[in-house]
Amino acid sequence: MPVPEDARDVSITDVQTTKIGTTFEWTLVRVYTDAGVTGTGEAVLGPAADAYIDFAKQYLVGKNPVDVDARLTELYERTSYLGGMNGVGVTALSGIDIALHDLAGKLLEVPAYQLLGGKHRDEVRVYCDVHAGEHLHDAMEGGDESAYRPEAYADAAEEVLDEGWDAVKFDLDSPDRHVQDPRNKHLNGRAIEYRAEIVETVTDRVGDRADVAFDCHWSWTTDTVRRLADQLDPTDVWWLEDTVPPENDDMQIKAADESAVTIAAGENVYRVEGARRLVEDQGVDVFHPDVPKNGGMHEVKKMANMAKAYHIPLALHNVASPVGTMASAHVGAAASNFLALEYHARDVDWWADVIEEDILHEGRIELPDEPGLGVTVDQDTVAEYALDGESVFDEA
Repeated sequence: MPVPEDARDVSITDVQTTKIGTTFEWTLVRVYTDAGVTGTGEAVLGPAADAYIDFAKQYLVGKNPVDVDARLTELYERTSYLGGMNGVGVTALSGIDIALHDLAGKLLEVPAYQLLGGKHRDEVRVYCDVHAGEHLHDAMEGGDESAYRPEAYADAAEEVLDEGWDAVKFDLDSPDRHVQDPRNKHLNGRAIEYRAEIVETVTDRVGDRADVAFDCHWSWTTDTVRRLADQLDPTDVWWLEDTVPPENDDMQIKAADESAVTIAAGENVYRVEGARRLVEDQGVDVFHPDVPKNGGMHEVKKMANMAKAYHIPLALHNVASPVGTMASAHVGAAASNFLALEYHARDVDWWADVIEEDILHEGRIELPDEPGLGVTVDQDTVAEYALDGESVFDEA
């Protein structure tokens, strides 16, 4: 479809969604225009995000898609009384934001990273999330602790490194027998030692071949985090992620202040306003938001700029399909303080089939020169893996 001569004369005509996924639910979003040009985005970790998107459509139809920030500002104002400042509302608008960046890039004939200020790098580094000795659902379905043995973690690390990765992340909140009561978020001494043993076993096996981070999923008190950090060699751990519950910024700030280990967080803060205090009060050593969840490309780039003012590196949380992953890669390319982007689909054998392009190679994504996101959704794959009751959106 040829690009119109004047992008200012283009209007949005429709917004459609469809949901696919296995381990995670991926809400794909497509914005249509009267010029025949479309943009595709994605929202993740937002149950019923499609309902928010359907509601928001009435405020988009007839508007010019190139003014991305104006469109999103209007949507946030319209949805604020519906909870649109946090949670699923923001996640839904994140998908629209990504679709508009794809669409505006196509209309202006520039890659999406140019809309964010241009790129600092031609490729972005990607780290592989492995969960434990097995992937998430395999380990959960196994029903025993074998996947959570320190040696099982180390064996999994070897497999990933053999595939060409140089950065990996494991979950440290393992459901082992040493946890007495997970609801009180306190670990006793043996539970602390067991997690330190996991970290030591993995990092000893990996050596200097890769960076290794550990996700804690908001599981513990600040006292537990401090005692765990005291057991770890700070030079061995890339970061500990989401160590304390996200509801209380004071806890997060205290955990970062008292821990000698690098602390990462950010996937549960929404928009730049939600991230402000953690960044300004040094509550993180690595800022870790999620593009298709926490506000979209423009909003996370604003977060990255704020973190840059405090010399805090940006690592992007990501459990998305290739659509949201490529959107995150554009943000990573455009943020000078970018560190790495997550990949969380090693056990989804059709993940790469969602788009026509082959984007991920040995822990790197090369930024495309094509307009917009530079990826094309494969309609057949979307149709095959659409969730029950979902209709596949119209062709681009």
